[in-house]
Amino acid sequence: MASVTHSGARSGRFRISRRALPYVLSLPALLVCIGILIPFFTAVVYSFQRYRLSQPWARQFNWGENYLNFFTDPGFWNTLKISLLYAGVTVTLELLLGLGIALLLQRRSTVNNFISIMLLLPLMTAPALAALMWKLMTNPGFGILSYLASLVGLENFRWASSPDTALLTVVLVDIWVYTPFIMILLLAGLRSLPTQPFEAAALDGVPRSFVFFRITLPMLTPYILTATLFRLLDSIQQFDIIYAMTQGGPGDTLTVFQVEAYLNFFQSTNVGRSAALLIILWAITYTLSNVFIKNWLRLRERARGEA
Repeated sequence: MASVTHSGARSGRFRISRRALPYVLSLPALLVCIGILIPFFTAVVYSFQRYRLSQPWARQFNWGENYLNFFTDPGFWNTLKISLLYAGVTVTLELLLGLGIALLLQRRSTVNNFISIMLLLPLMTAPALAALMWKLMTNPGFGILSYLASLVGLENFRWASSPDTALLTVVLVDIWVYTPFIMILLLAGLRSLPTQPFEAAALDGVPRSFVFFRITLPMLTPYILTATLFRLLDSIQQFDIIYAMTQGGPGDTLTVFQVEAYLNFFQSTNVGRSAALLIILWAITYTLSNVFIKNWLRLRERARGEA
């Protein structure tokens, strides 16, 4: 009788532990969510405050005044324009270059595999370190790129120190660092495509341009959208390359969102305005993510014949 009672109690504890197991297993994910949400909502609260580190006694809620001030601030619209321009130019050029290189390396061979590994070297370099390296290479006194530019008639080319060429210079650095990322994603996509449509097109003597635009490109579109989404979200939040090379200058030439928020926080000590800028940046990236993910899901459903 005692053994039956003991067995029943142990069975009851076992049922309780099985019920608690899902909650215990999901606890790390819950803690991570809390760890993410606390800084986010802290920034939201700060963005609705008039808060300067140099004037802590004047801290108070201004209920959206930081956001309303942006609409009448030409500097904000300049920041928005530069951020979108920088992201659009870098992502477009990196996508074209990455796709071109992936097509060249599509065929599996020892040489192509070696070249694809070597092309990944810039991606293994920290962006800030790459920016400093390019800063040395574009130095007008001893930089090798300045020397090469002088050979083609571009004497005293000012690279990142001129408002006319600063954007071009940081775009070149961004392309050098991140094109391998898009290349490796698209190369994986190309090598995973089914071979039957291409073999049938080859038997029918279909021109290569037709195969590329009507077979390769549509089948590769989900990979292109994925690579574009990752790079677009990263480019529009770019900070390390731009700040390491130009500190947002000359003047306000390259004051993208992250740089402007950094300067507002650490130079102007304006926590409220800095937080509001970052919340606006979050809203932009959230909207872009939703647009890309909806398009990606629509393409996937179309590929499955569900739409």
